[in-house]
Amino acid sequence: MQNWLPDIRNAQGPLYLAICAAIGRDVEERRLNPGDRLPPQRELAEALGVDTGTVTRAYAEARRQGLIDAEGRRGSFVRGKAAFDASSQVPPFDTGMNLPPIPSSSSYAASFANALQAVLEGPAAANRLQYQPAGGAPEDRAAGAQWLAASGMEATEDNVIVTSGAQTALHAVVSSVLAPGDIVCTGPFVYPGWSAICRRRGVAIVPLGADRHGIDPDAFARACETGAVQSTPVRAIYLVPDNDNPTTATLSEERRRRIAEIARRHDVLIIEDDPYSRLGSGEIPSLAALAPERTWHVASLSKLVSPSLRVAYLRAPQLRDALRLATDTYETTIMAPPLNLAVCTQWLNTGKWASLVAEVRDECLARQAIAAGILPHGSYEAARAGYHLWIALEREGQSADLVRALRPLGISVVSGEQFRIDPEARHAVRISIGGSADRQCIERALKMVDAMIHHQDGRFSPMV
Repeated sequence: MQNWLPDIRNAQGPLYLAICAAIGRDVEERRLNPGDRLPPQRELAEALGVDTGTVTRAYAEARRQGLIDAEGRRGSFVRGKAAFDASSQVPPFDTGMNLPPIPSSSSYAASFANALQAVLEGPAAANRLQYQPAGGAPEDRAAGAQWLAASGMEATEDNVIVTSGAQTALHAVVSSVLAPGDIVCTGPFVYPGWSAICRRRGVAIVPLGADRHGIDPDAFARACETGAVQSTPVRAIYLVPDNDNPTTATLSEERRRRIAEIARRHDVLIIEDDPYSRLGSGEIPSLAALAPERTWHVASLSKLVSPSLRVAYLRAPQLRDALRLATDTYETTIMAPPLNLAVCTQWLNTGKWASLVAEVRDECLARQAIAAGILPHGSYEAARAGYHLWIALEREGQSADLVRALRPLGISVVSGEQFRIDPEARHAVRISIGGSADRQCIERALKMVDAMIHHQDGRFSPMV
């Protein structure tokens, strides 16, 4: 590779940093491969029309960043980087959160480092180090809106704001459109973060009947027609239509259209929490696309690639709603992390985001294939490209025993009691097959699940 020539035509800032950034970029895009020899410093300097000292500083910075190795008279060589090995890292705290898997050859860390460097060397770097406007800067809202609009909903810079994660967005929606005493319908199991927000606001949650395909529209219609609690009308419905957490149910298009029609007929607001749909096929229209005039749509980036991003987009029905929500989020969290957001905006605009999501999707598919090869068909529920399993059990108390038995294996296991809203709902556990556990760990843990549930004389009998 001694004929390699970095592209620094549009470089901003010091040239040595531009050369170093080009090395990192070309390594990531595989124009430079491990073991490739870089041109001698003097030859590269002549080819670029810069002094030798500039190239010397560039190579020194590249060595500091771990991109290349210097081998004396032999020259400088691209470092042979091993794929990111999640299993070699210090195990994270088990917070019970559902985390996306780290692909076996993830490009996330290198992509983030390169994008961040480009942001800090760019012409708007100073602005990224300051407080941001309420709801996000125009270019960030526009990037998020374009991403949301690609899935078929009405989204523009005017009705989309940026928040520091989905929880912040949901908190803003509840504070803005719901009042103490209001009634919100959900499924029989619901994300605990939503329950906590409703309790704090004094909003009552009423569970609806559901099956393995999600909320039953007929149950929703009955609640709207008769009043959910002592004839009190339903104010809103909260749902995760794609790969529900924890039940993994995905609402069909028919059910979504019926829910949208019922909500419109009874003037019920729709709060659509959408952390996972872009890992799936994306063929079913969102509630925001079916009922745009009454749907608040929350789309998190953290659940698609990495929780370290802390960025979500909140699509409001109208401009005035977005302005009110921007004020609410500014009062609580001020802004999304500016540098993280700048990186995400760059990825959305260049298409890099789609490739990062594709890496996670492929890893999800591989892990679901492991589960399908170990657990009997019909003994659990899962989305095809999801990273959690939902296993129903027969008797109370079994879930706690299963949690205690599996937690030492390094995967997150959460009792269904933490999600239960309907006291009559079945007993179950949610098993996460994402996070930093590698495929070998997942396989070992699921073999333990299979042994405990299906091969111990029914001690942990599933509800099939």
